[in-house]
Amino acid sequence: MLTGRSCVVGIIAVLAAVGASAQDTAPSGSSPDRYYTLSTCVNEFTPARIESTKAGYQYWFVGKEFLDGRTLKMSVVQPHTATHPPHRHAEDEFFFVLEGTAEVILNGETRIVRPYTSFYCPSDSLHGIRNPGDSELKYLVIKKYALP
Repeated sequence: MLTGRSCVVGIIAVLAAVGASAQDTAPSGSSPDRYYTLSTCVNEFTPARIESTKAGYQYWFVGKEFLDGRTLKMSVVQPHTATHPPHRHAEDEFFFVLEGTAEVILNGETRIVRPYTSFYCPSDSLHGIRNPGDSELKYLVIKKYALP
């Protein structure tokens, strides 16, 4: 049976397998003095580093500055709210529901989904995610930002 913890570990492993360059050598395009170690590559959740949002909070497991703009973030949304209204941007992104119920929106269509469901948003598509349920919604966001 999948647990929330094993699922998060699996998602992080998948993210690493599809091209994360966090190795024992500096990735191409990074500073030659950047060296990845186990202590720089492991990020355990700690409440001290959460960022509040109007609908709950978020936690960055992998921030934009760590690699080449690739990120892994957990968002937690209180019942009957959304972090922001549907929107569009140049980057594509993946969502993965860990806990609760999510209403996902893609180009005017909506669907209610439950834990262990992924949601892919192609670039420049109108998309959103909200919590229609009576309990907390927890999901991961995987995205690559363009860096200057």
